[in-house]
Amino acid sequence: MITSPYEKYRQSSVQTSTPGQLLLMLFDGAIRFVRAGIDGLHKHDMQQANMNLGKGQSIVNELISSLDRSYEMSEGLASLYEYINHLLIESNVKKSVQPAEEALGYLTDLRETFAQASKLAVGGQSQEIVNE
Repeated sequence: MITSPYEKYRQSSVQTSTPGQLLLMLFDGAIRFVRAGIDGLHKHDMQQANMNLGKGQSIVNELISSLDRSYEMSEGLASLYEYINHLLIESNVKKSVQPAEEALGYLTDLRETFAQASKLAVGGQSQEIVNE
């Protein structure tokens, strides 16, 4: 049973979100956790780094498993997600900031790309309604 008002809000927002909004939430979470992992590496707090980089990996794995493979570009995205996952593992194992920063750059770029695509898709739907 959820008792926290924040948890109730969060659960409600996930249940009422569009697929595009959910995708952006996943990217936001991955970006937040990778940044926290990088912060842990900078502070030499290996527990913080390990936990947050691991959470980032979990989200990237969810992105991989939720890909609709019926589209041609899905295989390219899958490869990129796999590479991002590899970078997060490398950063965590080697306790090196550089791979995590590279992964963060990809995640940030992908998030921006999907945000723009979502805006275009919503705009296109609005235009179709006006034209009907």
